[in-house]
Amino acid sequence: MNYLNDVLLGVIEGITEFLPISSTGHLLLAEHWLGTRSEMYNIVIQAGAILAVTLIYWRRIVSLLFDWSDPKNRDYLIKLIIAFLITAVLGLVAKKLGVELPTTIQPVAWALVIGGIWMIAAEALAARQQDRSAITLRVAIAVGLAQVVAGVFPGTSRSAATIFVAMLVGTSNRAAATEFAFLVGIPTMYAASGYELLKQIKGGGAGGDWTALGIAFVVSTITAFIAVKWLLSYIRSHRFTAFAVYRILLGGALLVLTANGTIA
Repeated sequence: MNYLNDVLLGVIEGITEFLPISSTGHLLLAEHWLGTRSEMYNIVIQAGAILAVTLIYWRRIVSLLFDWSDPKNRDYLIKLIIAFLITAVLGLVAKKLGVELPTTIQPVAWALVIGGIWMIAAEALAARQQDRSAITLRVAIAVGLAQVVAGVFPGTSRSAATIFVAMLVGTSNRAAATEFAFLVGIPTMYAASGYELLKQIKGGGAGGDWTALGIAFVVSTITAFIAVKWLLSYIRSHRFTAFAVYRILLGGALLVLTANGTIA
């Protein structure tokens, strides 16, 4: 049964990491019933989701890194670097200040509800704009800041924050905003996972059940690959409204459960 729990956690991470519904919130909720996992465990299953998205975008990544003769590639890569550096610098500042994600359900529930309402409003505002696929400097800066906000407030969802900020400040095309958000997320999440992994190793927290870690990692990778492939196809002809409604319903249910003491 323990390994079945690892499969379930891997599936939850894989589905929720890049869909705009908050992986942190879902994992926190899942661990409420399946048992709390170590920081190392959470790092490993997140790495599986990052690997999946890297595999999906590998051609685009190779083109950006090595085809410098294309001015569009150079400009796009510079914007990615700017967004990443903003996140990295401000993220380290937050760490130094001791800012940590809450581990209780109620803040996650509120973030899910507020985020869902915000997504619906953002979709409506973006729909009024002319369809734009270009990534401007303003979009890059906004996405970098959005990643920091998502890293501080559980339930916000990094993908939701970055996609909708990009749509609101200039890249109104859903597919273009999503691609930039995901590409920025790759180095950001690798860096964050590597940073936390080094901390765990230095602190002697690198032990544990490696079979469980391996199962969760593989399941997370496969599930995230399928989920992201599906999402990229879905958003070509659909809005994000369904995700927003799901967030509001889940967040509302969690607020009711915390209010009556069913969960803490």
